This record gives sequence, structure tokens and C-alpha cells, in this order.
Amino acid sequence: MSSSRRGIHLRYTFETPKPSGQLGAEIENPLFDLLSALETHGSISAAARAQNGSYRHAWSSLKHWESVLGAPLVQWEQGKRARLTPFAQRLMWAERQARVRMTPHVEALRAELARVFALADDASLQVLEIFASHDLGLPRLQALAEECDGLHIGLRFAGSQEALRALNDGRCRVAGFHVAQDATSTSVMAKALRPLLQPGKHKLIGSHWRRQGWIWRTGETRPDSIAALRGGRWRFVSRQPASGTRLLTDHLVAQSAVLPEDVPGYTTHMEDTHVAVAASIAAGVGDVGIGIEAAAIEAGLAFSPLVDENYYLLCLKEDLDTPPLRALRERLASDAWAEVLQKLPGYGVNRPGEVLSLTQALPWWRYATPKS
Repeated sequence: MSSSRRGIHLRYTFETPKPSGQLGAEIENPLFDLLSALETHGSISAAARAQNGSYRHAWSSLKHWESVLGAPLVQWEQGKRARLTPFAQRLMWAERQARVRMTPHVEALRAELARVFALADDASLQVLEIFASHDLGLPRLQALAEECDGLHIGLRFAGSQEALRALNDGRCRVAGFHVAQDATSTSVMAKALRPLLQPGKHKLIGSHWRRQGWIWRTGETRPDSIAALRGGRWRFVSRQPASGTRLLTDHLVAQSAVLPEDVPGYTTHMEDTHVAVAASIAAGVGDVGIGIEAAAIEAGLAFSPLVDENYYLLCLKEDLDTPPLRALRERLASDAWAEVLQKLPGYGVNRPGEVLSLTQALPWWRYATPKS
């Protein structure tokens, strides 16, 4: 069967919550669950036991998927462990790549579905729509607020600029963005974000800090400077244009007098999340990138710090004292939020829940004309 005839069917289910709960969105697929069990355990019977199923069911499922895909998935040799065929291995790799790239979008879909069904069930539930630059802490904040405060956060990841534009266009109530702690008024980040921030219109809320740096495969070498990327030795994995991390990287590249087109992959290999950058490097599709420490550690990669940055939440002035925003600020100021961040490498709270002066928290922000 040709790949063009293989259909992808998506579905979701309603289930009784598990005691541990579900963080973000877990994407399940029976084929890849079976292949993973076979790869780990080396036989149909052992794979079936690991999945709490029967040998007959596992065998028939395998034959069904081989028929659907039109290719064998397992190599059998008498007296040896079952091994995945090269096709099955490529299929597993491709699915992992797709899963990593799509997880933030699936998280957003799951949050939206949860929101509309919650509203149908309980009209008194507080709802808060947030567009935010990709971050590993925010899904944990989302789970914490829903569990402890009855506050449902509809979280959608976008670049920093897109998140701020969404707030200004009325598409969300809160925007999340980040900026290097040592950013100056002439930095790429400041120039890109300054026009989207208005002190009379917006209120800035403190949340956390996080660490960004080099990400590369353990045991291999990384560039000793941004300027070294110019040599073409390393394939770079970038973030998408207008994301906060891309603005940071553009700034570092410009500071080092490096032209983006002189860095292999800089303008051609782009990912939408820190996790996707790390997955590409781990898979050998790229050699080095810049991202958060927590994503590197999660992927089993090496990390070297470059810059610490502050992550802020922004809302409109008239929304600051509404019940959902008050609940959010109180949750940010709680010990539970600080404890969550302590478990993420390269994370910590930074004046959490405080309403900050835009011009004092962001020294690079200046009025276009002096205030009278």
C-alpha cells in the first residue's frame, strides 16, 4: 500500500481521571504502543503481558497493522529476540518527531475541549485564555490552577510577538513573553517587543526566570562561541521567526557579526518549541541549538548556559482585578508554584504574582516621547 493511501484518523475519549492526573496532552496510538513493547521485551508474549493483554490479541493486532501499512514490522529468527524491521524503526522515529512537534498544539486542543465541556457542565467555572511563548512551566501552572483554584486556563503556545499581538487584538486575556535579563534598549528583543507594550494600557505580572543556552549531544563538541557557527561545522536548529528564543538568537548572532545565511540550518531548519529543538538534536537531524536547560535535560542532551531571562505575563489594565486574574496572581504567589518550578532544571520564581511597573521591570522600555 502506498503511503499516500494511509489515512490518519484522530479521536478523543472521555475517561475517569486517574489519581496522578494527566499533565498536558498524552498522545496514544495502539500501533506504536505495541511496537514499543515489542522493541523493549523482544517477543509477542512478553509485549502482551506488558500491555496487560493476551498473546492472541497482540498477534492479531500486529498482523492487522502490517496489512494496513503494506509492509512487515517485525523480523523473526528462531531462538532470537524479535526485532523491528528497518521500516518499523523509521516509522517509530518519524512518529516520535511528529509527536514532539505537535504536543504543544495538542495540549492547546485538549485545553480548549476541556474548557467548552467544563462550561457546559458548570457555568460558574472561571476561564482564562492565555497565549504564551513556549515554556515547560506553564502547563504545570495550568494543571495547578485547575486542580486547586477551579481556574481553567486555555493555554495556547505562540511566539512572544504573536502572544502580545493576540492580547492587543482581543484574542486572549493574558499574554506570556520572555526577555533576557541583560537586554539593552538596542537589542533585537527590545526593538521587537517595545512597540507591543503600552504602560497605560497593560499591566505586567511577575512569574519566573529560566536559563537558556547551548544544547548539543553528550560526548560531542559544541561551538565555543556564536562566531564559531560561521565555519559551517555544526548544523543549527533554530526556533521559528518572532518567537522569543529566535529574537534572543538573532540578537546573539548580530552581536557576533554573524550572518544567518552563513550558519547551516539557521534559516532552513526551524522548530516551534524548545522540546522539538532538543528532539531534533537528539535524533541527529541537527547538531546544536539554543534553548532552555529543562528541555535539554529532558532529552538527555548536554547543556551550557548563555543567558538568564525573565518570563512575564501581561494583561489589560481593566482585567487586572477580575476574579480570574486575581486567582492567577494568587496561584503564582503560592508556595506550590515555587515548588513546581524547583523541579525544572534552570527555573525559579521571580517576583511571582506581583504587579510590576513596565518601565522599571524592563529597563530597555522607554516612552517614544518623554511624559510631561
